[in-house]
Amino acid sequence: MEIKLNKKVSFSYKKRPLIITEISGNHGGNKKKFLKLIKEAFDWGADLVKIQTYEPQDITLKSNKSKFLLKKGIWKNQTLWDLYKKACTPFSWHEDAFRLAKKKNGIIFSSPFSLRAVDLLEKYNVKLYKIASFEITDLKLIDYVASKKKPIIISTGMSSIKEVKRAIKIINRHHNKIIIMHCVSNYPTKLKDTNLYRINYLKKIFKKNLIGISDHTNDIQSSISSISIGVVAIEKHFKLDNKKTTDSVFSINKNKLKKLKNDSLDLFKSISKKRIKTEKININLRRSIFAKKNIDKKEKINSNNIVSLRPNIGIPSEYFFKILGKKVKKKIKKNDPIFFKNIY
Repeated sequence: MEIKLNKKVSFSYKKRPLIITEISGNHGGNKKKFLKLIKEAFDWGADLVKIQTYEPQDITLKSNKSKFLLKKGIWKNQTLWDLYKKACTPFSWHEDAFRLAKKKNGIIFSSPFSLRAVDLLEKYNVKLYKIASFEITDLKLIDYVASKKKPIIISTGMSSIKEVKRAIKIINRHHNKIIIMHCVSNYPTKLKDTNLYRINYLKKIFKKNLIGISDHTNDIQSSISSISIGVVAIEKHFKLDNKKTTDSVFSINKNKLKKLKNDSLDLFKSISKKRIKTEKININLRRSIFAKKNIDKKEKINSNNIVSLRPNIGIPSEYFFKILGKKVKKKIKKNDPIFFKNIY
């Protein structure tokens, strides 16, 4: 199973997981910083860069009513409108973002939060989309995104299996190029709450789809741990510095990004299922059957006249008991290897 974006970039369990950096609101409303985040992400190891395409009116109403006020968490006491106004990536910034990605020979994609956001992204020939965890029940949006026939990454934070299945059913009306991301929608996610074994659960249920992880912890331990379980993508929020932004407390810097990339390369090599070349060489050092003493023509083989020794020249040692009682076709001298062609 493989989902290709171009000749070099594809999602597959047979390849190391792709590293996705999420810019989100870490630009702090500064376009120059936004573009620098994209450049630095590619420079320090990102395979893909993701942004979010919305303006506040795409998500909420401008209201100070209690229902629109965040009462807990890192965004406490902010209204939804103020939060999304601060964190949004203005539509006017997108052209420069896609131009920069092209210059860096990289792929940039986005999570759209409205139909008009999808229309904007289509203008830039986006290669894939992401459905954010909070939008997994917005079936109208999901259907519109899927109608573009591009691969879709779908995050599953807060979602029941029933909700995930319903979203996938909508996408399947158009295609099945889907990467399902294990995700915990808690910001930041505590290491004890990452629940990585859910990755295997998702694999078991969604056998026809690929599985990745969207990691909202403030470090990379759980991302690295997921590689040994088997994922096709790892998504981390990315920041330039320690200045406080909407997502900074659960984002990683360039040094952590570089380490994540390097560790993903090394760890994936260590869990490769193929037999390595040195093993193929050393397999010749296994034991095989030798004559323990001179064995005359037509004499029967028994446990007293053969021995299992290194290297693997003649009959492999696993046939020791199977050849007992067989006769030799010609005289075999002491210490000579015994071959199948020598017995009957």
